[in-house]
Amino acid sequence: MVDTTISTITCSGFSCSQNPINTSHLSSLQKLCKPKWSCISFSLTDLSFPSPRLLFGNGRHLKTSYSPKVSSQSLSTIPVPSKNYEFLDGSSEVELRLQLGGQNIQSTRDIFVDANGTSLTIKVQHSGSLITLMETNHLFDKIKPAETIWYIDDDELVINLKKQDPELKWPDIMESWESLTLGSMQLLKGASIYIVGDSTEINQQVAQELAVGLGYTPLSTKELLETFAKQSIDSWLLAEGSDSVAEAEIAILQSLSSHVRAVVATLGGQQGAARRAGKWRHLYAGFTVWLSQTETTDEDSAKEEARSHIKDGRLAYSNADVVVKLQGWDTDHAKSVAEGCLSALKQLILSDKKLPGKKSLYIRLGCRGDWPNIKPPGWDPSAGDDVSPSGF
Repeated sequence: MVDTTISTITCSGFSCSQNPINTSHLSSLQKLCKPKWSCISFSLTDLSFPSPRLLFGNGRHLKTSYSPKVSSQSLSTIPVPSKNYEFLDGSSEVELRLQLGGQNIQSTRDIFVDANGTSLTIKVQHSGSLITLMETNHLFDKIKPAETIWYIDDDELVINLKKQDPELKWPDIMESWESLTLGSMQLLKGASIYIVGDSTEINQQVAQELAVGLGYTPLSTKELLETFAKQSIDSWLLAEGSDSVAEAEIAILQSLSSHVRAVVATLGGQQGAARRAGKWRHLYAGFTVWLSQTETTDEDSAKEEARSHIKDGRLAYSNADVVVKLQGWDTDHAKSVAEGCLSALKQLILSDKKLPGKKSLYIRLGCRGDWPNIKPPGWDPSAGDDVSPSGF
């Protein structure tokens, strides 16, 4: 029996302007910025695993991001706001300071602050109109709305937001490429990332963006294999077939499994090891991201497609920790896809902060293929599942 919990998180841009913007009086739920990403979170618990002390023994976590196809022209119309605020992380709470100079605020009744979960809207009354100073529906993490405090300090609006998770360091008030790359480094704790999917080219481009952003080492099994074999993958396929290439990539992945702080782009298609069931033993050493191309046109359809793949289980890519749904592809969007990967990985790790440590444990025990139900030291994979994990 599988118990499935699904929640939708919208990750969008924000509006933050020093110039007056006339807006109608809308609540934070009615007025949202144009969305850039939608992340669909799945938490599946397989109740057939009895041990409550081994979270991995209780099931798998899968998080997906869906990216609608966006033309370069439409991307150019999205304004890039200037940063007109100061931000401070104070452990249990974060502080935001916004300049009010030129707004002619008469009293605190002219200021409207709406904080709710992961959203924040700040507006001021000016000359009979509401001016939006800041609006985001994706703060870096969850807050406790009831404990929000704000006041005016000279020409600054100061807002204190109480964090749901005081242990998480916020690099900035909201989620962005910059804050995700900084925040992910504290969450990943050096764990490597493996990019899988049917397109080797897309895997490589997204892996490169992730590696640059995180300060990780970018690696490509395609390049490593071609250097080793002194021939292209295409010629190798013609000479020896896809099975030979896949087995060679498995050997490469084995050698990379003990590496940390690396983003590894794997081979796409049938010649890739990740496409083959039972060949994930060394991929489990890091966090795996499946770049899944889709023809769906909306979030609900993408969510249903992902759920179908998980339930079916025949596609080996469904073993991945994170799924990013892509409709179409443009090289210029590689960084946006990488941002979606980090957003989903962040939420995944926040749901269980022990995940990076368990990845490390899996490596130290020799990548025996017992993921996620890690067996005790001394367990022999060839002996079957005879050793009970009780007490481990």
